[in-house]
Amino acid sequence: MKVGILGSGEVGRALGKGFAARGHDVKLGSRNTKSKELLAWLKDTKGRASTGSPKEAAAHGEVIVLAVLGAAVDDAIDLAGRENFDGKVVIDTTNPLDFSKGMPPGLFVGTTDSLGERIQRRLPKAKVVKCFNIVGNASMVDPNLPGGPPDMMIAGDDAAAKTRVTGILKEFGWPGSIDVGGIDGSRWLEASVPLWVRVCSAVGDWNIAWKALHK
Repeated sequence: MKVGILGSGEVGRALGKGFAARGHDVKLGSRNTKSKELLAWLKDTKGRASTGSPKEAAAHGEVIVLAVLGAAVDDAIDLAGRENFDGKVVIDTTNPLDFSKGMPPGLFVGTTDSLGERIQRRLPKAKVVKCFNIVGNASMVDPNLPGGPPDMMIAGDDAAAKTRVTGILKEFGWPGSIDVGGIDGSRWLEASVPLWVRVCSAVGDWNIAWKALHK
């Protein structure tokens, strides 16, 4: 599978390494492909990995991962070219975190709208699936926690796209996914992240993930 990743921060690099390690052809898009972080990522990543512009990464991927700061989503889509998303599964990892008042963060959009919904509206021909936004980058691939495998919750309007993303989660070591419904479910996945930050701060550990306990 060809994967285009928009965003060269810790989330993009972690997911890119995970895809490449499993035999996928990854292109990580950035406005600065010569940064020391990206050069180190290329050196350390096993498998088929390359870097390019946001537009090159989006054109490359049959699956596209949005892994940018929430405030940068619109710019990332514009740089990538909206036509490059048409018909593709778009994994949306973003969160609308607002740090204007310091820690812990709030949300710059929430409860009546979400970044997931905004992205789907901007990319009406894409199949957007909210995923990976509820955990830290260290737990996104091969999550290994003392309490056992955590649960990943996803949201999106296209059932086939969610099935495909669930397959990717299983490749990455997750037991599967909990489907919370349409893309409007992003409102609640995104809203859980400020709580996640508070929990991490309270216990002094950023390697925290959710698990639904049931009979």
